[in-house]
Amino acid sequence: MAADSAAQHDQAWWKSAVVYQVYPRSFADHDGDGIGDLAGLTGRLDHIAGLGADVLWLSPVYPSPQADNGYDISDYQDVDPVFGDLAAFDRLLAAVHERGMKLVMDLVVNHTSDEHPWFQESRDPGSPKRGWYWWRPPRDGREPNNWGSFFSGSAWTRDEASNAYYLHLFSPKQPDLNWENPEMRQAVHAMMRWWLDRGVDGFRMDVVNLISKDPALPDGVLRGDGLFGDGSPHYVCGPRVHEYLHEMYREVIARYPGRLLTVGEMPGVTVEQARLFTDPRRGEVDMVFQFEHVGLDHGRNKFDPRPLRLTDLKASLGRWQAGLADVGWNSLYWNNHDQPRVVSRFGDDSSAHRTRSATMLGTVLHLHRGTPYVYQGEELGMANAPLRTIEDFRDVESLNHYAEALRAGAEPEDVLPGLRAMGRDNARTPMQWDASPQAGFTTGTPWLPVNPDHTEVNAASALADPNSVYHHYRRLIALRHTEPAVVHGDFTMLLPDDERIYAFTREFGGTRLLVAGNFTGETVSAELPHGWAESEVILDNGPSPRAEPGRLVLAPWEARVHRQVTGPRSSVPVR
Repeated sequence: MAADSAAQHDQAWWKSAVVYQVYPRSFADHDGDGIGDLAGLTGRLDHIAGLGADVLWLSPVYPSPQADNGYDISDYQDVDPVFGDLAAFDRLLAAVHERGMKLVMDLVVNHTSDEHPWFQESRDPGSPKRGWYWWRPPRDGREPNNWGSFFSGSAWTRDEASNAYYLHLFSPKQPDLNWENPEMRQAVHAMMRWWLDRGVDGFRMDVVNLISKDPALPDGVLRGDGLFGDGSPHYVCGPRVHEYLHEMYREVIARYPGRLLTVGEMPGVTVEQARLFTDPRRGEVDMVFQFEHVGLDHGRNKFDPRPLRLTDLKASLGRWQAGLADVGWNSLYWNNHDQPRVVSRFGDDSSAHRTRSATMLGTVLHLHRGTPYVYQGEELGMANAPLRTIEDFRDVESLNHYAEALRAGAEPEDVLPGLRAMGRDNARTPMQWDASPQAGFTTGTPWLPVNPDHTEVNAASALADPNSVYHHYRRLIALRHTEPAVVHGDFTMLLPDDERIYAFTREFGGTRLLVAGNFTGETVSAELPHGWAESEVILDNGPSPRAEPGRLVLAPWEARVHRQVTGPRSSVPVR
């Protein structure tokens, strides 16, 4: 298998692809209830296809009590009525395929909803499904260990009926599945095959490196004045995670050769671990989502933001480029449903610099080696929302953090700035289609208020402006589809100690690319690498300052891509 798998990996279709993520609750509302749905998404597919995206990643649309906006699933093989039904899903899938795109589902199998029939059955100590979850008796009348939840509080909740506790690394509404149980694993595999047989083209696997826990469930180390121990050494990339993912590959993925994309979301994963997860000879996943670069601006926690040091970003992304250069593959992203908007976070969302900083950030990201992911609205330059009081927030993570901080003695004015900057609601405000009162998202009252800046920042105005963020992203994607060096080229970081310019080269066959982005609001310059003075500029995001001999001069938030052809161009296909 090893040689065949490695050969398929070298020519894998997803290497030259771009993935577009849709958060369906906030994308397009067809029926006017204020919540996005599958019919609304189907009606807006031409926006995604026009961008040039190859894959639609659909965040969860399964039945759910919506304790964590659909990441708490109560039925893996149906569609929540708020989004439509299976017939609406089939129409969406057919429309995606008609446009030459693929559709990837969210696979959430670290945990279910506490309303899932599996969990309801498991509440009976005599049920065969008791072992499908992590049930444990009290320890000295308290929780079985000292682990804390990602969503604040203990990772354990007591069930009165059986006087036992169940484990939940996230909300108490999200009990963790016990992957030690082979019958549970077989049920997950059967569910995956059911979707793939329906025509789905792969899975984005939610926190999949957390599925293996140390069965002893030992206490975690207490850090500082924390109330709970850090259990992550016992469940992040746990003892059997590679075994479970290879079994999933063997029992599910390998039955659909050459067709699927699998990406594992893996908080806390290292470069060395990612090499193992993505080595095609091992048969696990195609690529991972790592979190290192989106944690560089965190202080004590994610809600304690600090300014980004560009040298830290270059060191981090450069390490991942080098680490997966010969084995595996990178996924590339700035935004998703869990991250604040990058133009507000690492760019400048003012009217003067929004377009240029958004396009610079897109250029730098997309020209790295790996598969880029575009989150809905990123291609418009959508920015963080004006979240003023705690009543403006909806996300469970932000609300729990706020309540816990106030219980510990903090004042609201000390907590709210971090929530405004880093809260997940920033990514979840409705898609901005036009300048109408609800941005063309709904005819009703949206579940989360539309960002007031939609009167200027919207898809209708972007499509009409050839210099918009949308059209720049379209050009970026077209370059990936036509220039083999973008997909296959070796990566070399330049100016690693410069805090203003992010620059690197890509080289493949007889083609070299020089990519440079100015991460500041000032004109900056640096020595131009030898031999690039007369090179062709094949992509930029606006007028450049007057050239200086031998120097790379960039306007505020400018990005440029230069090309040199030093020999015969490679004919390796990228589509």
